[in-house]
Amino acid sequence: MIIYDTQNTLKAFVKAQKLEGKTIGFIPTMGALHKGHLSLVRNAMTDNDIVFVSIFVNPTQFGNATDLEKYPRTLDADVALLKTLGKNVFVYAPSVTDIYNSDINAEKFSFDGLEFEMEGKFRTGHFDGVGTIVKRLFEIVTPDNAYFGEKDFQQLMIIKKLASKYKLPVHVIGCEIFREASGLAMSSRNQRLSDHAKKESAFIYKTLLEAKKKFGTKSALKVKEWVQNQFNKHPLLTLEYVEIANIKNLKTTKRKSKNETYRIFIAAFIENIRLIDNIALN
Repeated sequence: MIIYDTQNTLKAFVKAQKLEGKTIGFIPTMGALHKGHLSLVRNAMTDNDIVFVSIFVNPTQFGNATDLEKYPRTLDADVALLKTLGKNVFVYAPSVTDIYNSDINAEKFSFDGLEFEMEGKFRTGHFDGVGTIVKRLFEIVTPDNAYFGEKDFQQLMIIKKLASKYKLPVHVIGCEIFREASGLAMSSRNQRLSDHAKKESAFIYKTLLEAKKKFGTKSALKVKEWVQNQFNKHPLLTLEYVEIANIKNLKTTKRKSKNETYRIFIAAFIENIRLIDNIALN
């Protein structure tokens, strides 16, 4: 498998492929790959002639230096996983210097308010960092299609807004959440959980499913209160937030409208590790 570590060599390869009329799919990651990432790659392989996976732990999207330091870096294992998928998958694993030169700072973005909801309230500047790296990667890789998991649904919506506002010629595609057998949403952070914590974390998805049932007959506010009560009873999980939001603008709601579509979002801590999940409600 060819691993490109500079944007100049990657751009030359991409240019040659496009001259041959080939389409390019792209999955930006921070490494520590799991089956959820591989499902994105398989989707991209179905739609495109060649697929690029970037592996880059982006410093500008971490508000917590300890979180950045502890984020797993497993390039050799990641490449080994990707090799199993086929010869038309390529890796871009740049250095921080290749992406940022000497200016390791995030650009400032406006995503029409999407950045201030939910995650934005708890992770100041996070989406500026996400916007910075994704915009730069789109400009480097110049993909036809880019694939993102719905586990980070707010991020998905923001990246769609990014592509639209900056007129980036890429189709941003959301893919279903890939889950472990227990229902726990797959995440690179799961590697840091003890076996017991991982088992207990399945409570998040179970609670989301039960909340969905209640959403049919109860108000959004009542459903949120029920979720909060369930987490208050749990001995290990600490709820950071639960929100029910309109998927068009991610504005949270207390009352339902028949003509709108909603998702429920949860962020919680276990063993000092932050987990997020969400599902569609209607």
